[in-house]
Amino acid sequence: MRLSDSVRGSNPREVVAVTLAQLAMTGDLARPARLTVPDLHEWPQFQADVSFECATSGMRRHRFSGPRLYHVLTDAGPGFDPVRRKDRLRFLVSVTGTDGHRAVLSWAEIDPDFADAPVLLAVTIDGTPLDAAGPQLVLPQDRCGARHISGITGIRVDGGYHFGAVAPLRADRATLAAG
Repeated sequence: MRLSDSVRGSNPREVVAVTLAQLAMTGDLARPARLTVPDLHEWPQFQADVSFECATSGMRRHRFSGPRLYHVLTDAGPGFDPVRRKDRLRFLVSVTGTDGHRAVLSWAEIDPDFADAPVLLAVTIDGTPLDAAGPQLVLPQDRCGARHISGITGIRVDGGYHFGAVAPLRADRATLAAG
């Protein structure tokens, strides 16, 4: 789903319709939301000069600006249990892009009480607005660009994942096979 907005072109009288990309924030959040790049301008903006190795095109260097992922998600009200000690540590954040590319981060990576990684939801790349393309996930601390996600369509916060049944111990498997 996309929204349309009007922006001025190079001629002050010219109005150009721009289709704004949206991202959906879902999961264990008190306030799930749909956000556009203009919405992301409501949070404090940070800049990051980033160099990373891209498997297909070699070394890349860009300047990104946007809010920190931590600030945006904190405002959405992650479902931490205040009674459980260190409950934040069990939460995962999954980010998906328009091309289906996905990256997963732990809450501890972005939380200032732990790793405090300056992960951005970039709204510009090299000064170019990303209104139509959608925000980008930028991890300045990563040497490889594999977790940079272009055109974010979804962010899911999950603290209730389940691993299923516990596998039997190796000795138990041998006993099962012999029986």
